[in-house]
Amino acid sequence: MPKGTNKQIRLNAFAMNCVAHQSPGLWTHPRDRTAKYNRLPYWIDLAKTLERGRFDGLFLADVLGVYDVFGGSHDAAVRHATQTPANEPLMLIPAMAAVTKHLGFGVTSNLSFEPPYPFARRMSTLDHLTDGRIGWNVVTGYLDSAARGAGKDKQTAHDDRYDIADEYMEVVYKLWEGSWEDDAVLRDRARGIFADPAKVHRIVHEGSNYRLNAIHLSEPSPQRTPVLYQAGTSPRGRQFAAEHAECVFMSGPSAKIIGPRVAAIREQAAKVGRNPAEILMFSMFTVVLGRTEAEARAKYEDYRSHINPEGALTLMSGWTGVDFSTYDLDQQVRHVQNDAGRTAMDNITRADPDRVWTVREVAQHVGIGGIGPVVVGTPEKVADEIEAWFEATDVDGLNMPFAVSPGDFEDIADMLVPELTKRGRYKAAYTEGTLREKLFGKGRARVDAQHPAARHRPGVAAKAAE
Repeated sequence: MPKGTNKQIRLNAFAMNCVAHQSPGLWTHPRDRTAKYNRLPYWIDLAKTLERGRFDGLFLADVLGVYDVFGGSHDAAVRHATQTPANEPLMLIPAMAAVTKHLGFGVTSNLSFEPPYPFARRMSTLDHLTDGRIGWNVVTGYLDSAARGAGKDKQTAHDDRYDIADEYMEVVYKLWEGSWEDDAVLRDRARGIFADPAKVHRIVHEGSNYRLNAIHLSEPSPQRTPVLYQAGTSPRGRQFAAEHAECVFMSGPSAKIIGPRVAAIREQAAKVGRNPAEILMFSMFTVVLGRTEAEARAKYEDYRSHINPEGALTLMSGWTGVDFSTYDLDQQVRHVQNDAGRTAMDNITRADPDRVWTVREVAQHVGIGGIGPVVVGTPEKVADEIEAWFEATDVDGLNMPFAVSPGDFEDIADMLVPELTKRGRYKAAYTEGTLREKLFGKGRARVDAQHPAARHRPGVAAKAAE
């Protein structure tokens, strides 16, 4: 839908199976309960809140490895709970799915350190258990500490990681889409036949990085291929997103940064033969709400008093691969290119040439909600800002971090969602069906015909081979 129209706003909650996530230090706030991240009641309560607010999904971030760039050590990350410790996110989903009916789950999983065969089964299992509400945020990693944990000296070069990822996607597409035909499963009690072996196909793959000779271990799940998220907006990341992503997550502090990234991915998608409208763009956007402007501002100032600057710089050092402990707080941040997250460095250097960041400003900004914008105010003011953001950037949705949880997501559900609904910008009720149907429309349980995964369906693959 082009800019200038009142497109429906989609909302994802943004969280991680750790303490505080994007707001280092806020776990010390007296209302925050994220230190209970390792107990199911915290996540079950969160899921219920998000479904009450008709959130489209819970986007679960994850990192393998520790943020040890700051000071060349893991000490700061451990001291401030800067996404350390961090537990496995996929295990949370069945519990949250059991207490919800509609909430989607976009879960981050790093393909660089796990073979595609067991991973494909894990995602199919989650798709079954959630009745088709699972999505996968495809990442290749950016921390050398993760590579060392997997037995490597350092991570693979940035663009090479995406080359490997392209082949990984081909393998899992073959397993999800091509191994079992739609009518392979019979469940025929009278004849004692569960599935027709003639309609279950062995996948043989011989590639540069992966070899496979096996059938997929899971019967077809509601979506087969999960909804595919991707979060890279570097030139190589955009190419990967244009080929594979159905939803793209991006972060940046201003519309001036986000808008061109949205346009670049849509343009790239058109070049590879996909409909740009079939890729939904989500940007990070933090809100602090109050019934009055004074209440909202007081809440924000209260939050700011809990920011941990060293924790924030530990995060930023991990994202960029630059050791901010070696910088003076009032020193200007200059661009450095390496094999870490290139977009994160661009956000505070060359992406917006009109903005000059000092290290102190980076710490204060990242301290609440990461590198995205922070909007403070009444529901009416915040809704105005969101509508302006959509107009300026052409995004389709927001990934909304929290500063304090519980608290901020409840405010969004109880204050912001009613205001957006009243304006006709937010759904009054969930669409029935899978996550893909909720995002793209009824009858769209599986990837569309232009998506590369569709090429591996038995009939399509056989026709292509003729």
